[in-house]
Amino acid sequence: MFGPGIWRMKRFADSVPEIIDLQREINRLFSNVGQSTALDYPTINVWEKDNSLVVTTEMPGMDTENINISVTGSTLTISGTSKADPIKEGETYLRQEREQGNFQRNVQLPFQVDSKAIEAKYERGILKITLPRQKEDLPKKIKINL
Repeated sequence: MFGPGIWRMKRFADSVPEIIDLQREINRLFSNVGQSTALDYPTINVWEKDNSLVVTTEMPGMDTENINISVTGSTLTISGTSKADPIKEGETYLRQEREQGNFQRNVQLPFQVDSKAIEAKYERGILKITLPRQKEDLPKKIKINL
């Protein structure tokens, strides 16, 4: 009475909500293709070293006067303005991929930092920010009383 075809339809019908969810996720992933977002620039690396957080970012050709670094609460903000490379009369860009204009990047810090001891260095197009952890925020050994 019931052939194998009816069972296949039942399994497909059960998977329709999952297919709709997958389609929604694919649409979300590709909705911003080709558009730059604030998260794209500058790219960063973050790691922990000696009770400090180290953040590096590539900023080729930037003047340090055009870079702003601030820490508010547990958020590091790197912002500024990047300018286009000057081209001479008669020259034309064939490809221009480096970002230009205003930028801002916010990084959520995993712990409280000592804002008075933050160091920033800019060398060979790499900005390196060292954010020492607050002494009060360091893990403390708890003695167990008997």
